Amino acid sequence: MIKIMPTSLDGVLIIEPDIFKDSRGAFMETYQKKKYTLAGINSVFVQDNFSISHKGTLRGLHYQISHSQAKLVQVIKGAVFDVAIDLRSGSPTFGQWTGVELSDTNNRQMFIPEGFAHGFQVLTETAYFLYKCSDYYSKEDEGGIIWSDPEINIKWPAIQPLLSDKDAAYPYLKDISTTLLPKISCI
Repeated sequence: MIKIMPTSLDGVLIIEPDIFKDSRGAFMETYQKKKYTLAGINSVFVQDNFSISHKGTLRGLHYQISHSQAKLVQVIKGAVFDVAIDLRSGSPTFGQWTGVELSDTNNRQMFIPEGFAHGFQVLTETAYFLYKCSDYYSKEDEGGIIWSDPEINIKWPAIQPLLSDKDAAYPYLKDISTTLLPKISCI
């Protein structure tokens, strides 16, 4: 059975799948619908994504507006600091974040429900990052928050990350119209 650990944000979960090791190596189920549903993860995943990133790279903080995505994320090589930010309308933790190290040694996963922004920073020379999404990526529907937003105050491992031009140009959360935030409510 998988081990589930809640975080400070309702619905964001840290998952430790069972790992079976022997002299040949190791085996791990990275997802099994029945087990994850029993753990309270009812999302239907429709898209898998894979990224390879170099040390110091920061990807995020991304979300989709009308087609919000739940994500199940994990690192299959290397290590990252992974972050989720609550953007759900009416949530008592709106604008707050939680973070965890995901690596090929701790084999943890993070489940991020719909209505959250997501990002990660690479801690090792290279990281192979895999994530399942509950809705399809839509370029026209994407939004983002600047990684260094002082009101969110994420404690990133590196102060000068490597960013894409798009990620470097995102606004502060306070400057984003509510019409451009995920259409997920806690009310």
